Amino acid sequence: MKILLLGFGSIGRHIVRLLDHEFTAMVRDIAAHRERGTHGVRLITEQHFEKALGEADLVVEAAGVPVAKAFLPRVHKPFVLTSVGALADPTTAEALMTPHLHVTNGAIGGFDVLEAIADQLDHVSITTSKAPTGLIQPWMSQSEANRLEELTEPETIFTGNPIDAIEKFPGNVNVAVALAYATRGSKPLTASLERVKVQLVADPVRTDSAHLVEVSGEAGKFKFEFVSSPSPINPATSGTTALSLAATIRRLEPHIRRG
Repeated sequence: MKILLLGFGSIGRHIVRLLDHEFTAMVRDIAAHRERGTHGVRLITEQHFEKALGEADLVVEAAGVPVAKAFLPRVHKPFVLTSVGALADPTTAEALMTPHLHVTNGAIGGFDVLEAIADQLDHVSITTSKAPTGLIQPWMSQSEANRLEELTEPETIFTGNPIDAIEKFPGNVNVAVALAYATRGSKPLTASLERVKVQLVADPVRTDSAHLVEVSGEAGKFKFEFVSSPSPINPATSGTTALSLAATIRRLEPHIRRG
């Protein structure tokens, strides 16, 4: 299978190690990636996107929300969305939510159960806990960044919905948007995005990422807890994300080949 990767960072590199397919990766700086090693992947830049897209059987996004929003609306064949936070933007969601869209679970799971009971839920929440240094954002002042680095006890630094969360912490809360997508049921995605309650906790003793999902309603009460080890390639990224993405690609492979 010919796969076009959008992005060749820690997730993309991990995927290439997990799967035996023909990969092309779109990157911003080919020279920088060649210095790190290409693992046999053909590297291209943005100007060759359309040609590579035409040759690909499957497109896999692993480059972040801005890249997903800029390039995936131009894809009219099966594609996998990793940066699920892109769906928090209504215009992007309308463009991407076609039969070609496949959303990977990423760092959390249990979505089969949540999708089944989505219309019988009144409360959906997720609490994500990470090391403070991994939550520092460019919009923060130096004093805010320093205070996070100097924390000695866990502190909740955000409470709100996935739309606001992904705007403030785009690299940390894709899971919150993925949860909203999984629990939308018969409602519009926008309604689900407003329903999900998000808490982001900076925990100075953590070296991993923890996600606590709690839902309740007519269907009952359900609680899921996930603690993900860091990626072997980039400790700032959950290793579960690449493993989940690889599983999604394996599940799609026979259907794409028949198509």
